[in-house]
Amino acid sequence: MPQAKKKDAAPPTVQYFAAVLRILREHAGLTQEELGKRMNYTGSAVSAVETCAKPPTDEFIEAAEKALDAGGLLRAAIGSLRLERYPEFFQGFVQLEQEALSISSYCTQVIDGLLQTKPYAHALLRSNYPPFEADELERLVEARIDRKALFDRKPMALVHTVIEESALRREIGGPEVMRAQLQHLVECAARPNVTIQVMPSNRAEHAGLRGAFTVLEAPDQTSLVYMESHGESILVSKPDKVNALAQRYAMIRSQALGPEESVRFIEQLMGEL
Repeated sequence: MPQAKKKDAAPPTVQYFAAVLRILREHAGLTQEELGKRMNYTGSAVSAVETCAKPPTDEFIEAAEKALDAGGLLRAAIGSLRLERYPEFFQGFVQLEQEALSISSYCTQVIDGLLQTKPYAHALLRSNYPPFEADELERLVEARIDRKALFDRKPMALVHTVIEESALRREIGGPEVMRAQLQHLVECAARPNVTIQVMPSNRAEHAGLRGAFTVLEAPDQTSLVYMESHGESILVSKPDKVNALAQRYAMIRSQALGPEESVRFIEQLMGEL
């Protein structure tokens, strides 16, 4: 009974993959233990995926694909299963983000997820309340880090971010984690497709006081705006509203420190930790 409850609670894509894996395994006349040996996994690892106790990793899927000679049937699920690692309210944004020509974010409380180190992301997500279960926490951290793939994809995505000084001074994870996070921002800013700017706290009145948001430029060159708060999200697509927010973002960028000055500012903060 506990396994049935676990299976019913799993996302539909995970349940479907588990069913297909079991059918292919049984069609090949293999036990879970035998399939595990072929994949260099344990039989209990195969069982955990088939009962939806654990979602399959990319590595598990590739190993099962080869062991069962599945003709691409299992490998085809990787994209959808990756999506299932994210909170439901965030899944639509991730799809758009991975295909976007440009991503322009304004961050007020914390550093943009695309620019977070793993220890920073772990500490940040660990602070959630109600708290995440340990395995869910690790899954969310890994999913967040996986988003960085767009930095190196072709065609190259342009990433702009404006970060409030207060977010840079908030010592998520403690001084050592924060120092490494700030160093990571400096390294990201050295990329040709990444621009990082700081909104200093002494800029008391500026266009971003109404809150954080992200402007996405889609492959067809239309723009969308994404906003979220407390596990709820809004995707703005009406042209007049998108244009107003895009103009607001342009003003925020003009009011923030320039890119080179921002890097020097971040390096100064590192020295204070």
